[in-house]
Amino acid sequence: INAEYMGFQGMSITTDKLRSLLRKWCSLIEAQTDVKTSDGYMLRLFIIGFTKRRGNMIRKNCYAQAAQIKRIRRKIFKIANRHVKKSDLMQCVEKFKHELIGKDIERASNSIYPLRDVFVRKVKVLRSPKSDMSKLMSIHGDGIPRSREDMGHHVAAQQPVE
Repeated sequence: INAEYMGFQGMSITTDKLRSLLRKWCSLIEAQTDVKTSDGYMLRLFIIGFTKRRGNMIRKNCYAQAAQIKRIRRKIFKIANRHVKKSDLMQCVEKFKHELIGKDIERASNSIYPLRDVFVRKVKVLRSPKSDMSKLMSIHGDGIPRSREDMGHHVAAQQPVE
């Protein structure tokens, strides 16, 4: 995906994937944050995660306390900001695609309460910088036609063979 040329509008997890993650007897933790990329895009990230049972638990449920959820949310904000602020839009799309942010959040929040299935559920582009034609040309080289003559030649349609 070439996010610069195609114009990245956002992304989201499909509803069937989202429904498959939901389970009973565990806490759902959602967070949303606005982050600015290094190349000037303002993104709103929606992140979702679920609590996981520890190996030695006897109880059926694995509910996290409200204070634990708040601490996990704070950690989610910090990690998402760190990942997105130092990356441009292309690198952010790659991180969303490979779920690097979710894996990092799972590792970091393990000390508070273990999490499973942490994903960037949805990404919205709130604000994009003004388009810079020189940057676009440096990415694509000579692939963009500059005039009507560069687009190609007219080809006559062939008559169907009977």
